[in-house]
Amino acid sequence: TVLKAQSVGLVLSGGGSSGVAHIGVLKALEENDIPIDYIAGTSMGGLIAGLYASGYSPSEIEELFLSEKFRNWAQGTLNKKYIFYLRQQNITPSLVTFKLNTDTLWEINLPTNLISPGAINYGLMEYFAPASAKSKNNFDSLFIPFRCVASDIITKKAVVLKKGKLPTAVRASMAYPFYLPPIAYDSMLLFDGGLYNNFPSNVIYNDFNPDFIIGSNVSSNFLPPNEDNVVSQIKAIISNDTEYIIPCEYSMLIEPEASNFSTFNFDNNEQLIQIGYLATLNKIADLQNQITRKVTKVEVEKKRATYKATLPPLIFNKITVSGLSKKQNHYIEKSLQLKRGSTSAEILKSEYTKISSDNNIKSLYPEAIYNDTSNLFSLNLHAKKEKNLFISFGGVFSSRPVSTGYIGLQYNLLRKVAHSFTVETYLGRLTNSLITSYRIDVPGKIPFYWQTIGTSERWDYFRSNTTFFEDTKPSFLLSNEQYIKSEIGLPIRYKNKILFGGTFGELNNKYYQTRQFISTDTTDVTSFKNHSLFINFDNNSLDLKQYASKGSQILIEAKYVSGRERTVPGSTSIIKDVSKSYLSWILLKAKVDNYFNKRGWARFGVMGEVVYSTQPFFENYTASVLAASSFQPITESVALFQERLRAKKYVAGGAKTIFEVYKNTQLRIEGYIFQPYQEIIQNEFKKGELGKQWATRQYIFSSSLVYQTPIGPLAFNLNYYDKQEDRWTFLFHFGYFIFNKKNLQ
Repeated sequence: TVLKAQSVGLVLSGGGSSGVAHIGVLKALEENDIPIDYIAGTSMGGLIAGLYASGYSPSEIEELFLSEKFRNWAQGTLNKKYIFYLRQQNITPSLVTFKLNTDTLWEINLPTNLISPGAINYGLMEYFAPASAKSKNNFDSLFIPFRCVASDIITKKAVVLKKGKLPTAVRASMAYPFYLPPIAYDSMLLFDGGLYNNFPSNVIYNDFNPDFIIGSNVSSNFLPPNEDNVVSQIKAIISNDTEYIIPCEYSMLIEPEASNFSTFNFDNNEQLIQIGYLATLNKIADLQNQITRKVTKVEVEKKRATYKATLPPLIFNKITVSGLSKKQNHYIEKSLQLKRGSTSAEILKSEYTKISSDNNIKSLYPEAIYNDTSNLFSLNLHAKKEKNLFISFGGVFSSRPVSTGYIGLQYNLLRKVAHSFTVETYLGRLTNSLITSYRIDVPGKIPFYWQTIGTSERWDYFRSNTTFFEDTKPSFLLSNEQYIKSEIGLPIRYKNKILFGGTFGELNNKYYQTRQFISTDTTDVTSFKNHSLFINFDNNSLDLKQYASKGSQILIEAKYVSGRERTVPGSTSIIKDVSKSYLSWILLKAKVDNYFNKRGWARFGVMGEVVYSTQPFFENYTASVLAASSFQPITESVALFQERLRAKKYVAGGAKTIFEVYKNTQLRIEGYIFQPYQEIIQNEFKKGELGKQWATRQYIFSSSLVYQTPIGPLAFNLNYYDKQEDRWTFLFHFGYFIFNKKNLQ
């Protein structure tokens, strides 16, 4: 039997990334004049159905799902362009961080979500708020009447969402457990609708009673739980089976073959859209035979354009903050840097991202509220405070004896300003250090922070210098340093900051000026009680804290250093008299590290560094070299004392080629040149002096195979230095070669 005046409903199943195939279904239906009068969906199907119901065409939905924007939604990544660099803490070698509340320290606090919801929360508001406002929050009044399904875990029932804030409804429908946090709504705690109804064909049938229902299903019920598989047991506990059938006589089920795609892997969206498109084309002839009513694509596009022309623009004239105490809300309000008057959603997004990246803020849920009188929106940001105690573990585990453990504790206190107290320690053969700090972040028209850091550290280049392949006896160098640094940081836009500050400390170096020594010999000891003033400019948009491949960093530093040197000769020293002197100098340094857009399988990067220093000579050559600036272009550089890569004035730079071997796996080929203006050389009295101008240079080459694990890099490095005693070095490591920055460098 063929009905003449059919109304047609479309239902889209859940299914994670496989649900992207629904976009191809929509494309094929529109192109072949199949009408869609009602639409419903669950989870990913709810998102796509909601977009279509809000007036977005299949091509516009496809464009979104193939964009960097959607990739950020899926990965929980904020737009790095707007992450507020001023609010970021110092880089550490942390691999894992546990966040706890001190008032519930002994309770189990497992994370409720794998990704941050900030990007998708704001994105859903952008895409759905205008349509929600026009419909007066009634989903029957959208471009296409719409339903989505969520799961209330309090009553353990499916909830059909037919009115209310459209962004909230769609967000609740796709709150997959442990992937996105749930939505608290009207005394319910809503999770992904797929838990209790993953194919809401009954909803579209009961609510709209269409003459014909088309179903697109990319999902199936979970396999029975296994006694050895905890994940399967949890799935069985929290979900009910769904019947993937259509409860009416006139219907057709389209089942794109998309079951082989990982639930949260959205790297194959283009392929999935094509799968859905082709699966629908295979059914088009049957659909056209059963649905005689036609609506051409031109008619749909005309109707869509008329509808979208009536949508209110997403312009905000008022912003409020709720969810926290009055003082904490004040901190967020003062952090918003917006001009008076109305603000577009695109401009507001930058400020939303900035605040969402703050360590003190766990999440900001944006709710757009439409005012019929002004035809403008107000925005309420419902904030949740981040837990106040961070415990971090990390470091580096290496094939060389430089493995170092790292433990960091950070306590945050949020009031009208943000306070943080930090204790960090590094433990290893190369370095042992203890760092304590206090920082206060002040919001306002000119936001700033003030931080004071106390550091006590020890570097042992002797015990950490042996590799599997070295037989050369290394130099004995032991460096101890204690200093206090205080600085004020100011922002320049989002990714730049300028620092002003000073330090006060003491450096003690113990060393032999020869490699021929015995256990009864005493070392030379050089102490340098110093203070400094500095100003730094720092721009940083690198994607990773080590082995970056995107973004750039620009560092410009000016420092004035002065202090008193005292050198006590040891038993191997030629000069036996204790020396004292007053030293002062100016240090200017600039560094650029930049990566270019990907070309085919490869990315390219360049790095350049220039140092100018008026540093005078210390009492002897070794003390002078220890205090000189060093060029450290590759991973292992920070763990080595390479005197031929140190100078008072130098230019250096190089190029990098990065090949994507596999997902999260890179092959890096790097080459550098170090060109000192005058090399620091040792004369017959073991004092330092300057060599000829531009007379020598060093070449460094490195190849690395790097796999970025979820917590840190796993890398194999092969390095070559053309003028070092050990020209070839091999390094295997897991974790970060990141250590506390030394005071004088």
